[in-house]
Amino acid sequence: MAFRLKLVPDVTHINFFRWRSLTTGSSVVLMIASVILLLTMGLNFGIDFRGGTTIRAESSNAFDVGDYRAALEPVVEGDLSITEVFDPTFGPDRHVAQVRIGLTDEAGSITPEQLNEYQAALQEIDPAVTFAAVESVGPKVSGELIMTAIYAVTAATIGILLYIWLRFEWQFAVGGVIALVHDVLLTLGIFSLFQLRFDLTTIAALLTILGYSINDTVVVFDRLRENLMKFKTMPLIDVMNLTVNETLSRTVMTGVTTILALAPLLVLGGDVIRNFVFAMLWGVIVGVYSTVYLAKNVVLMLGVKRDWSKPEKAAPGEKDDLAGTPFQDAP
Repeated sequence: MAFRLKLVPDVTHINFFRWRSLTTGSSVVLMIASVILLLTMGLNFGIDFRGGTTIRAESSNAFDVGDYRAALEPVVEGDLSITEVFDPTFGPDRHVAQVRIGLTDEAGSITPEQLNEYQAALQEIDPAVTFAAVESVGPKVSGELIMTAIYAVTAATIGILLYIWLRFEWQFAVGGVIALVHDVLLTLGIFSLFQLRFDLTTIAALLTILGYSINDTVVVFDRLRENLMKFKTMPLIDVMNLTVNETLSRTVMTGVTTILALAPLLVLGGDVIRNFVFAMLWGVIVGVYSTVYLAKNVVLMLGVKRDWSKPEKAAPGEKDDLAGTPFQDAP
């Protein structure tokens, strides 16, 4: 007999609404706290958004990032970030480092004299090092990137709102979008709290979080719509509890498998993708929470149509099979 891993029993009767005031209130408090952090501490924008210069340094000798940093820190005025670039196409005698220097002047670029000074500092510890490419991002371009990022996240959120509205009802759309805003705000809040580098890769993570979270929410909403038409006399809160319990195994398994894929990348992926992976990992966790608790709480508060094909009032003598389904308190 084949072994089958079960993280959640096939049938559960958990009362997810027992602490709905606490869960909803906690989400509101965390969202407000995230906004306060963003207004007071701000985000630690990377070079993509602040402007600066990226230098691609190549050498035939293996190098240590710490040695490169020690050589450049005395001569670099702006913020300094050094990462080693890994590529399976690189041969054993090709070693590449990416050196990022924060904005040093209004143009966002470094002078040829500064470039020569940086190369000379590195050649003292590695005579074979060369600068293969130098790219600069000025403050005007970085400002445009910030606005483009805001437009991208806003457009994705509006598109999701319209999709949910057309597929279900406006109450579902409001609940889904509030859950998305919750996920994005909490992700921005933790980046602000720990001053993690926020760049274009983080924007990509935010957009991915939007897609992951709404996918989870749509699965629950789709089952909820089926149950609303099936159990027309069952109280709305019980239908929602039944729905979340029926989809709980899928929600947990999807979240756990995604975390299992992201956790090794967070530990072993290196500095280049660490912030992206952390944003994804955090987004998956808050996305599962908002799907199970926040989105359905909003729909419950707004109310929802019970039957799309028949009058809401059941015929005399009509009774639902699961009208008395009990739900135990959530742990």
